[in-house]
Parts: sequence; C-alpha cells; structure tokens
Amino acid sequence: MDKMKMQTPNLADNNFAALAAMFPNAVTETVDENGVVVRAIDADVLAQEINTRVVSGKEERYQFTWPDKRKSVLLANAPIAAALRPCREESVDFDTTGNLYIEGDNLDVLKLLRETYLNRVKMIYIDPPYNTGNDFVYEDDFSEESSSFLRRDGQYDEQGNRLALNLDSNGRFHTDWLNMLYPRLRVARDLLTEDGVIFISIDDSEVHNLRKICDEIFGAGNFISNILWQKRTSPDARKVLSDGHEHILLYSKNSALINEALNYLSLEESDSNGYQNPDDDPRGPWRSTDFGAQGYRPNQMYKITTPNGKEYYPSEGRCWKNVEGVFLKLLADGRMWFGADGNGVPRKKVFLSEKEGKSIWTWWINSEVGHTQEATQALTSLLGSKTIFDYSKPVRLIKRMVELASKNDEIILDFFSGSATTAHSVMQLNAEDSDKRKFIMVQLPEVCSEDSEAAKAGYATICEIGKERIRRAGKKIKEDNRDKEGIENLDTGFRVLKLDSSNMKDVYYKPEEYAQMNFAIDGFMDNIKDDRTDEDLLFQVMLDFGIPLSAKIKQDGKMFNVDGNYLIAYFDKVDTNLITEIAKRQPYYAVFRDSSFISDSALANFEQVFNTYSPKTVRRVL
Repeated sequence: MDKMKMQTPNLADNNFAALAAMFPNAVTETVDENGVVVRAIDADVLAQEINTRVVSGKEERYQFTWPDKRKSVLLANAPIAAALRPCREESVDFDTTGNLYIEGDNLDVLKLLRETYLNRVKMIYIDPPYNTGNDFVYEDDFSEESSSFLRRDGQYDEQGNRLALNLDSNGRFHTDWLNMLYPRLRVARDLLTEDGVIFISIDDSEVHNLRKICDEIFGAGNFISNILWQKRTSPDARKVLSDGHEHILLYSKNSALINEALNYLSLEESDSNGYQNPDDDPRGPWRSTDFGAQGYRPNQMYKITTPNGKEYYPSEGRCWKNVEGVFLKLLADGRMWFGADGNGVPRKKVFLSEKEGKSIWTWWINSEVGHTQEATQALTSLLGSKTIFDYSKPVRLIKRMVELASKNDEIILDFFSGSATTAHSVMQLNAEDSDKRKFIMVQLPEVCSEDSEAAKAGYATICEIGKERIRRAGKKIKEDNRDKEGIENLDTGFRVLKLDSSNMKDVYYKPEEYAQMNFAIDGFMDNIKDDRTDEDLLFQVMLDFGIPLSAKIKQDGKMFNVDGNYLIAYFDKVDTNLITEIAKRQPYYAVFRDSSFISDSALANFEQVFNTYSPKTVRRVL
C-alpha cells in the first residue's frame, strides 16, 4: 500500500533522468556552490555521443537572454507542494458544471494543473500586463529577509502572492516583466493539445520581447500570425499620431497541424451578398470568379469555346486557372459560366451552400470584433455600476478567437482572467452553436484599492468581479436565448477552487526529520492539517491521479465516488467491512487516510481484501 506524493513533480529531475537513460556515460558528479556533491551532465561526452556541436560556456551563439533568465527556467521546473481547495458556496452548479474558476497565483496553479491537464487544453488566451510603466507584475521570488518584512507589513498573502508596480524608472523594467511571463508560458505550453494554440494580447511596448520568448518556448516555426486588432473607433485628438491597435500573437504547439487546429468562421447573413442564381441551379445561389491566373504555364494555355461558339484564349501574361482536363470536368458539372448570352469570358461558379465558412484577415476591425469602449459599456451594463474594471476586452473579440480555435467540448484556458471576458465569450458562443466547450479561468485575488469604483460597488478583489460577471452573464445569455431549443442545458456554472498550501503537514514530506525528534510526537500522529476537509483532500487526490477537476462527484455519506466509480475515496474511520464494500465496487483507484484504519486487523486485511475482490484497483493512502 503506497503513499501518494501530494506534490508536483520536479521536471529538472525528470529531464535529467531521461537524458541519463539515453546517455548514461555522460552522467558525472561535480561540487555545487555549497560544496555538496551533485549529479551533472558532461557536455563534452554528450557532444561526442550525439556527433554534433554543443555550444557551452561563453562561446558566441544566437540567443535571447536577460538577467535572471536561468532562474526563470528553474522556477518553471521547480516542484511545489500546494492544494486547490473547493469553495461550494461561491460556485454555481458545483456538482454538474464542467467549468472551473481558480483563485491564486497563476504560476503555482499552472504547475498543479500540468500533470492532470497535460495535452488536454485546446486553446489558451491571455491578456497579461502590457508593461507600460503602470502595470503590475508578479513577484515570484524574495530573499528571506525581504519576504519576512513584506509578510509583517501585510503586502502579500500566505502563499507568497504579491503584485508590484513595474515603473519604467525601474532599472529592471524589462527584466522583471520577462521573469514574470517566461516561466508561466513554459508551463502553459505543456497543457496544450498537439493541435492546440495560444493567443496573447499585447501592445507595442513589449511585443518585440514577447515574440522572442514565444519563439523560444513554442518554436519560431510555430509562429502563426500577428493579428492586429483595431481597438478604437476614432483617433485621440490630443495626439498627432494616435495608436489605434493592439497585437494578438498566435502560436501553435505544432504548426504542421494548424489547418486542423483552426476553423473557418460561421457565415453571416451579410456573407450571402453577391450570391445569386440566374440559371436556377439546383445547388442554390452562387457567384462567379475569374478563371484566369497570372503567369505562363504551357498546359494551361488551351482554347475554350463557349456554348454559343465563341473562342477564348488566355489574355497576355496569363493562363487559365486549371489544366484542360479539370476545366472539362467543371464544364460537365455545370460549374462554368459564360454570361447570360452564353458568349462571355469563362468564369467559375462558386456555390454558397458549399462554402465551409468564412476566411478572415489578420487585421480585425472594431466593427466586426468590438472595441475598448464597447467592452467597458458591456461590463458596466452587466454589473450595473460605474466602470469597475479597466482595459477589459470585448466579448466579440474573444469569441472570434474561441470560434477560430475550438469546437465540441474542448477546453479553453485563460490564466490572466481579469474580468472573465473569456468565460463570458465561451458561454455566448456555446449558446450560438450548441457546442459544449469548457473554460478554466485563473486569477490572482488582487485586492481592489479602497478608493476604486470596484471597492465602492462592494467588490473586495478582482476575483469577485470575475465570478459575479460569469453569474450574471450566464443568466442573461439564457434569458436572451430562452426560445432556443436546448438552451436550458447550456452550462453556465463554474466550480470555484482556491490555491492554498498543501493539505499535508511537513511531516508528510520529510518523515525522516521528524522521526528523530523526541518531542511533540503526538502532534504528528495525523499528517493532515487540522483545518482541511475531506473534500479538500479529494481534490488534491484528483490532481495527483490526473483526474480532471471538473469530474462529476457523488457523495454517499462520507464516501466520494468520482467520475462513475473511477475513484472511490474515504477519509473517515475504516473497518474491514467497509474495505470489502469498496473493493467489491472495483474502482480504478481507491484512496484512504493513513490514520483512519479502525484497527490493526483492518489494516492487515486491507491488501488481502482487495486482492480477493479487485486486484487491479490502485490503492493509495494519505
């Protein structure tokens, strides 16, 4: 009976193990800065093994770097012992929803999600701080002295979450921003499906640096587009040259799959303009397109004779669009048009009914996807107060990205959730096309300043704004679509989870240290913190087993049944009869509390009972 690890893996250890397995002769030892002997990889031996050149040391090479970049890489790989604690009272449809709203530092949350949601997220959208000189950035690392002072001064919470203004007078202006964003993108990439994509909003101030770190993390070959969004409706009269755009960088995890990754947009009524049916073609309205093409290709230089006998050759410097064999098939299928009199220049018929959807430019105008004023007005109208959130994005803008990159029941993640426009957009699109996409919103519970409109309206944190926006948006979407069939099944709920320290006491992770102590032993008889509930333990177990945090949970007394008997968890007193009952249900996983076995005989019978009734069940204890 094995114990669960209850912490995220150390990716550096995993990477080292993989490299050591491939090239064991490259593994060596060295002494670190503390004088401790540690494992290492010999670059010279590795270079010989892979028969190519390995760049090391100060040798010049093309790279993008900044102070503390190495620490950012270590930060992305470092393990954490933390938990996501469920909050039913702030959730909507907790037991049935497939959506998540997670409060906490997004780097730690992403690490907790990494194993469970590895290769499961189809689309990520983020709107991170733009680093304009007035934006907040996350400070992830403090010295012991500094962190002690800040904790005493009440400037950040128990998990070490803290935001600081990144003023442009700061000598580490770009460095702090890069150190904040780089590890988060490193972890986020692991969550994407093989055909997954990420959209990142940014302005001119950091777009050049963002391109470079994304090229490194996702691969320069996986850059798809720099979309320009027209965010304003008119220039700022106070400026000679007024900025009217923002960038949306689009990267894929695998550019070879980009055609499968992106969808054509749905056709709108205006897209039928120009389609007619003058010849009563049974395939419906159509429009004609030029059958000529630029250039000279000998096999596309043939004569075309119209139905009424007029002959045409390609005009100078051009050829026909297809070879003669293809043209004859089009002609036989009634897809060529020679004008109403049958003697016009050859043109090809394109039918509205056969269009997969609408192709779009990388220049997104505000008449199609909204603008900043629209976003502010929509949020104000929904929440019924003055402007309480600056710089939110319009629903139409995010909805276009979601429609481009997802369908069916795929997962959309936003780990700089802000006012939760992404969640609103997902629900709105699901109402329109009847798909069942799921969202995961992640947001640091940043405190609203006392003199802000948000605080005056009763919102203590940014998270409270986001959650209330989802509640009201979901209700409004259902009301606006009440006549649509099946709208009552639209998932407008969300399961709230809050980042906290691990549910386990330190003794769980370092039992050898406490085993040597001769005092306070009674305090460590139970290795679970006193303030944690059974449901807290359940969600940490789900993360450890890679079970989605939106999985359906049924509770029978104190027994939890997750995802249709996939996991059964019981954290109260356990006797042999209860063990037998659970084993007979044959779950894939069964989890118990180490201190819950009611007697030595129950513990002794545990393995025997499962071997009898459900030998394939994976058994674990906390």
